Amino acid sequence: MQVWRELSDVPADFGPSVVTIGNFDGVHRGHVGVLRRMCADARAAGAQAVAVTFSPHPQQVHRPDTAPPLLTGDADRLELLEQTGLDGVLLLEYTLEFARQTPQEFVGRYLVDVLHAQTVVVGRDVRFGWNNSGDLSTMVELGREHGFDVEVIDDVTPAASADPGSPEDLAADPLRRRWSSTWVRELLDAGDVVQAARVLGRPHRVRGTVVHGDARGRELGFPTANLGPDATGMVPADGVYAGWLRRVSVDPGSADAVLPAAISIGTNPTFDGVERRVEAYVLDRTDLDLYGQVVVLELVERLRPTLRFESVDELVTRMHEDVDRTREVLDA
Repeated sequence: MQVWRELSDVPADFGPSVVTIGNFDGVHRGHVGVLRRMCADARAAGAQAVAVTFSPHPQQVHRPDTAPPLLTGDADRLELLEQTGLDGVLLLEYTLEFARQTPQEFVGRYLVDVLHAQTVVVGRDVRFGWNNSGDLSTMVELGREHGFDVEVIDDVTPAASADPGSPEDLAADPLRRRWSSTWVRELLDAGDVVQAARVLGRPHRVRGTVVHGDARGRELGFPTANLGPDATGMVPADGVYAGWLRRVSVDPGSADAVLPAAISIGTNPTFDGVERRVEAYVLDRTDLDLYGQVVVLELVERLRPTLRFESVDELVTRMHEDVDRTREVLDA
């Protein structure tokens, strides 16, 4: 998959293309279903499948104080988008200046002149251009003007999902709502990473650089990899989770590339901590030097909430139980 961050990055002879526009935060099942279908249609038409997306998220620019936390940073979003089969992603820097473009300017400059769109795939609630003044009828009108078709997609719900990977019981799920990033955020706020994974189609992930902590875990016999403040991906509710630690710089085929881990999120109340941290203990490994490495934590199941223990001995006992439970959940 090609990734372009400037118009000048796109080859002059690129196209024709089938294009869709969106933020794709989390790249959940709804996104994946639409993108895979779009890619198949593009192949059948002899065209390239392209997604146009933005960084930072528009809400972070227009409403920074109230913008929701992002489910995925750019690195994970691009990795997940590639897995859908897209030929290219145009990742545009979103600024107030960029937002001042009229719908006509945006479509002409990006979709027509550069991507040579023959089909544009949008939802019924599509909004684009200055003050979101462009809508579906605007896109259809611009399609007639510039010679591209507009394909309208409806919301995908668990019951209607055609994804063969969906759990069989999902169609009977009482939460009959559209797949959405908002739904995932609600689940992560509650610490329900199991249900979040059902909406995402994979475990939720947090990515960051390993930094030095207090070394308290090592003193207790459980050395942890602490994620630094650059971590991306929404951090779920405080607690202890079973999950996987993936080392980005290690060959995926290596035995040390993906490791089982007990993951702690919280302030460490037993030691009167105040800083919220994400740290992972790789099961049965005290020999790893992960400092400075970028790792991805995949959260599989929440084992318990964060607790304050009356003594260090009580904490250590519970940590052993957490490790045993993690081993059981991951079958590791």
